[in-house]
Amino acid sequence: MKLKLPHSTQNWLSVVGATIALISLFMIIFLFVISSVFGQGGSYLGLIIYILLPAIMITGMILIPIGMIITARKIRREKKVAEDDWPKLDLNDIRHRNAFFIFTIGTTIFLFLSAIGSYEAFHFTESVTFCGEICHSVMKPEYTAYQHSPHARVSCVECHVGSGANWYVRSKLSGMYQVYAVLADVYPRPIPTPIKNLRPARETCEECHWPQKFYAQELRQERHYLSDEENTQWNIRLRMKIGADNSALGLTEGIHWHINPGVKIEYIASDKRNQDLPWVRYTNLKTGRSVVFKDEDEDVPDSLVTKDNIHTMDCMDCHNRPSHNYRPPAFFINDFMTAGDIPVELPGIKSLAMEICAEDFPVIDSAKVYIDKTVREHYKSEYPEIYEQKQQLVEQAIGGIQNAYSQNIFPQMKVKWSAYPNNIGHLEFNGCFRCHNDRHVNEDGEYITRNCNLCHNIDAQGTPDHMEVAQFNGSLEFKHPVDIGEAWKESLCTDCHTGLNP
Repeated sequence: MKLKLPHSTQNWLSVVGATIALISLFMIIFLFVISSVFGQGGSYLGLIIYILLPAIMITGMILIPIGMIITARKIRREKKVAEDDWPKLDLNDIRHRNAFFIFTIGTTIFLFLSAIGSYEAFHFTESVTFCGEICHSVMKPEYTAYQHSPHARVSCVECHVGSGANWYVRSKLSGMYQVYAVLADVYPRPIPTPIKNLRPARETCEECHWPQKFYAQELRQERHYLSDEENTQWNIRLRMKIGADNSALGLTEGIHWHINPGVKIEYIASDKRNQDLPWVRYTNLKTGRSVVFKDEDEDVPDSLVTKDNIHTMDCMDCHNRPSHNYRPPAFFINDFMTAGDIPVELPGIKSLAMEICAEDFPVIDSAKVYIDKTVREHYKSEYPEIYEQKQQLVEQAIGGIQNAYSQNIFPQMKVKWSAYPNNIGHLEFNGCFRCHNDRHVNEDGEYITRNCNLCHNIDAQGTPDHMEVAQFNGSLEFKHPVDIGEAWKESLCTDCHTGLNP
């Protein structure tokens, strides 16, 4: 029996709209089955299923009533019939009845599928795949560093958005501009770190790392290789004073004292990246005592000390690269040598790797080609016997340096360790020394000290054959791997260390 519908449905615009909607619906169902049942499809399949095709289907559905309205008005004009305020629905008319049931059943199915689709779309846009792989070239540095970070199992939105509808809406509004920036190719390279308008760490980080949780002291073993021909190994073992010696003391001592709920640390930054902190205020919330420390080498006018300029210290002021840490060559080459990916047996490989990493390249492929060529030519000309007899070590070194480079340096986005300061520690960036530099003094002449033993004790240091070991609960004075006398006591580490030093 021929399906009878109102005459207003008999137009090309409505037919095209219905065709588009049905084809889109069929493709959504088909692709959903393929991705769910058979596990096929890449990161872009979710974008097609939950965003692109539904948008096309809705567009097709909108065309149906538009075509019906245009046709109905045309029929009225031709028959010179006065328009009623409201359309009439007569279920005794088979055309009206068919249209009513098609609309009712179709709308019910559409709303049901829309609920499922909206739910899936929400989860897809909140997924690591969506954040890290959709904008592949733009987000590749962040996504790669994230995969090698301690938070590799924590989804992006848990830190960048957090819970609550308010910040979810903010993130999506911000995302609209980000989509435009990518499509129009107007995004900055490298992408700047969001310092302002960042959600407070107590609403994100402290969902897992709350201040009242005690963090005991940690034993840290580091292995370095010097840039000499022997790749001399230098070990150092540090006892990091994250918390107090005894758990009963909580956060009354140690590095995490800065986030003690009974203490408030505030600062004023004179630069946009919060690397220069000439003004620091300590407040004991229990006693109400407040002390201001000012940098002797930098004038802080009273006009700068305003509510808008004063920031309260939280986790992110030190842990500012918790998941997207682009490590300096001096560190990532050390790690790859320690792991055996870059053979220590090759003479001068540490120095050669540092020289390679100091070069700039337009894209990662250019860097890999340069690494291959430079390492081969170096050992072929400087150590021909090694190149001939132990060529497998040269191949291993090439692959190791290429992998280490590609995990930390991204030429296309101009991303590397120097682009993003890391405030943990004090070697390549001032980090702790932003305040602990023996320059911040209060009215009573008290300084914020940079005494090494304030944050850690050195339990052992030296080469494997000549290790100097401290007595139990004792501490060694730091010994620089390269003899520079007492110079390390009079200057900051960053005066010499740039990320390319051992």
